[in-house]
Amino acid sequence: MIISELKIYNFRRFKSKDGLPGLHITFHKGLNALIGENDSGKTAVIDALKLVLLTQSNEYIRPMDDDFYKSTHGEECSEFKIDCRITNFTQNEAKNFIEYLKFEKNGEKVEYILELHYRAWKEGHKIFQELRVGDVDDSVSIDGKARDLLKAVYLKPLRDAKREMSSGRGSRISQILLSHPVFKGKKEHAIKDIFQEANTQIEEYFTNDPEGKCLLQTICNNLELFNDRGQASNAEFKTSDIQLKSILESLSLNAPEINPGLGELNLLFIAAELLLLKDDNDGGMKLALIEELEAHLHPQAQLRLINYLQNEYNENDVQIIISTHSPILASKINLKNLILMKDGAGYDLAEGKTGLQKGDYLFLQRFLDSTKANLFFAKGIIMVEGDAENILIPVIADILGYPLEKYGISIVNVGSTAFLRYSRIMVREDGQTINIPVSVITDCDVKPYDVDPVTKRKTFNEKIIESEQNEKEKNEKYTEGSVHGFTSPRWTLEYCIAMSSLSEDFHKAVHYGKKILNAREHISLTDKKITEANKIVEEEKKQWHDLSQAEKAYGIYNLMLNGDGKSSLKAIVSQCLASILRWRISVIPSELSQEKMFDLDLYSLKKDEEKRLELKTKIEEDQFLSYIVKAIKYAAGERD
Repeated sequence: MIISELKIYNFRRFKSKDGLPGLHITFHKGLNALIGENDSGKTAVIDALKLVLLTQSNEYIRPMDDDFYKSTHGEECSEFKIDCRITNFTQNEAKNFIEYLKFEKNGEKVEYILELHYRAWKEGHKIFQELRVGDVDDSVSIDGKARDLLKAVYLKPLRDAKREMSSGRGSRISQILLSHPVFKGKKEHAIKDIFQEANTQIEEYFTNDPEGKCLLQTICNNLELFNDRGQASNAEFKTSDIQLKSILESLSLNAPEINPGLGELNLLFIAAELLLLKDDNDGGMKLALIEELEAHLHPQAQLRLINYLQNEYNENDVQIIISTHSPILASKINLKNLILMKDGAGYDLAEGKTGLQKGDYLFLQRFLDSTKANLFFAKGIIMVEGDAENILIPVIADILGYPLEKYGISIVNVGSTAFLRYSRIMVREDGQTINIPVSVITDCDVKPYDVDPVTKRKTFNEKIIESEQNEKEKNEKYTEGSVHGFTSPRWTLEYCIAMSSLSEDFHKAVHYGKKILNAREHISLTDKKITEANKIVEEEKKQWHDLSQAEKAYGIYNLMLNGDGKSSLKAIVSQCLASILRWRISVIPSELSQEKMFDLDLYSLKKDEEKRLELKTKIEEDQFLSYIVKAIKYAAGERD
């Protein structure tokens, strides 16, 4: 059996409206991973399930005052409800809940369904709770064995694995073992016989071994001196009455290393907890709730653990619901197992729920790495197709007053034009809109020249109408739901920059890039090389004086290209332009020469606000950069 559906009413941040749940989320068998930015409701989902099901560690779980929804105006609900739907029962599981089950016929097969209704309410300063089962209007209380069989395995965040695995009264490791079928409900066990045999040998040591016998005799002699005449002075060592529970409470689970780290202890603890998900013959819930799976684990350990959980539990009757903030884990987990939490809603990313096709899931399983998985934790997303945009957009955003990190915007460099395979993750098949603005920045790719079919000679042709048409078509292609396309009005980003008010800066950046590329091992530019490059720029400006702006841009862009029309300079030129722009808006100490712009972390320098605002206005009013400006503002949450 699995949790297939969860509905929450007025619990934590999930406000109910018009009788509808504040959150309605579906789960499937195997692994379910709750992902999303902070305060999106991941922990609330886990805590809601704990309130309904309780946990096998027998924690004290009660509704608290903070669990009741409170509005920003201070209005507070006096009641919250949690509905849980459990399905996929086996015959062995169904027999334990037979008086509580609903029956639905699906073809020739009868499906068993358990509807749980949890309610908590306030009366004065007291909080009361109840769990009922059945139809909402005709439900009954659920108690006894059935209630106990619903308990889930729960691993809290920032767990103290060392303490949990230590011996002691009511220790967690003893609870795990006592709940396992090997020990559960048994008074006699082979391990008890082993302890009894050891205890017998201990007693014999004090009666038969010369050393032990001497110790006991000394105690008896002392006792004879203490006692009255005629009072018995015999004594004997006896072991305590050994019970199986006491034996297990005396055990601790230790890692083989000396002084193991938190990560190793955490893995050991998780391995022990997962014992309760296997070999359960009682027909109880096989559910693990794990918060912040990545706690104390380095990236490679995270990958091994999530790989194990997916492979081991995806195709059986066990269900695991985890929450995570780790892009590394999010990139490794199959997309079909992810549930994106955003604005009080949980969006299942399984096939048939998104705008993706089956082949897209196979593609993303191979190519959705940890840098791209940042999109699941962002407030806004900018998708780009190359390194140039990846380098320049953060700088332009900073100049515009929209620093990406402050606005929670992630840049996803798809490295090609496979935009739809990433952007449609955020598109819903049912027409809903995930409130995460996604800007897709792409090139219109209309080359401003014609090629003679015979001589292969290129003749400049700006192709304005064709560019405008391509821009419109691409924007429409990539716009759906919260995903909007932003296409360059001309050929490429670099060509548009060369056409724009940043043309001179870009022209210099190209020649700086060429100097850096030619220097190879001497990456940094010197003041001398910068002066040489600036001189070349001035000479070329004179040569192109009579050309149109488009032709000048074509000339500048061609400086980057090889004979085959490709370029190895794009990333370097973008880095140079980014440094030039940062240098222009920074307060530069007098002792710094211009060559330092390529060595220093310019973000550490204070901004000159007057210069920034001047450059901001220049960029915002530029028709060739407007698509970049609009894309940044849209991702930041601004709507036209």
